Amino acid sequence: MILLAVIIIRQRQNIWLLVKVISAYIGAVIGAGFASGQEIMQFFVLHGGAGLMGAVLATVLFAYLGGLVMFLSIAMRSGSYREVFGFLLGKKAGRFMDILNLCMLLGGMGVMMAGSAAVFTEHFALPSQIGIWSVAILTALVLMGGLEGVLIANVCLVPLKYLAVLAISLVALLGHPGGLFGLASSAAIGGVTGNWVMAGFLYVSYNMIVPVAVLASLGQTVPLRIGMLGGVLGGALLGGAIFLVTAAGLAHLPEAATYQIPMLYLAGSFGNTFHWGFGMLIWLAILTTVIANAHGFASRLASQNRIYYRLCGIGACLLAIPLTSFSFTSLVRFLYPLFGYAGLVLLVTLLAKPLLGIFRDRCLE
Repeated sequence: MILLAVIIIRQRQNIWLLVKVISAYIGAVIGAGFASGQEIMQFFVLHGGAGLMGAVLATVLFAYLGGLVMFLSIAMRSGSYREVFGFLLGKKAGRFMDILNLCMLLGGMGVMMAGSAAVFTEHFALPSQIGIWSVAILTALVLMGGLEGVLIANVCLVPLKYLAVLAISLVALLGHPGGLFGLASSAAIGGVTGNWVMAGFLYVSYNMIVPVAVLASLGQTVPLRIGMLGGVLGGALLGGAIFLVTAAGLAHLPEAATYQIPMLYLAGSFGNTFHWGFGMLIWLAILTTVIANAHGFASRLASQNRIYYRLCGIGACLLAIPLTSFSFTSLVRFLYPLFGYAGLVLLVTLLAKPLLGIFRDRCLE
């Protein structure tokens, strides 16, 4: 009986750890751009039916990279992304990427806080300062709980926004009579790149900066099997949401493409009363992204669950606030291309490093 009780407790602990890893991964990717549908529109939907293939490519990449980052982090017993960057890029390039990533984490926080200000003014008709300071204060409070506080916040908040995105997309799809085959034959309208392959790669590279920072901080707290499984499942769930939102967007072209927030158009079947609820969905996406960025920043500069970690997290919130003097649109236009290029370097290295290692080992045999 005692042995059975120990096995059950361990299984529950492993499941809890698995949920934490999955939630941390998804929470680091699904921000305001994803929840609004605009990112998916630009990178996938506007490529027509081929966008569905782009979504499949993104799913494979997210799942593979999630498992790989967790493997590297746990094998290296990393406490922050600095160790992972050093291994992937070398000492000098890793140091440069480290500094750049710190700046990008702060920049991402500033973008999301500006987005929170926009949500509060445009959706809730409230002062922008409330939107900025509410995110900053809640993020600081979460980080006061250390890594465990961050993981619990993700477990509580991420499923809400993830399930809401799925529900909206499913309801929007149910009203489309053509089926998946009809969606796959949709013609391309535009998109951020010339083809769906490059769009899929760029989308993943753009969205891997924060997840690497978050997942790398789990290297000392998660068993290898649980970590890798969580990375793969988290990536697969992300890809499933991307595919579903892409299909829903294709089902409602060209009307959905004319909206700044396509998901708001797709949610029209829920009625006008959903307006406030959808605003809260976007705001939750913003909050979890800010928490992920602040944790990545603080865990890089200090050991987790220490006073200095908490001070660094609070300091990150305060440093990001001045960026909100610029508009949400301006920050996205200026900072996101930089994130994309830096993420592309990281993506190529993550994909190439294991293959180069295998090739080198074969040559030495």
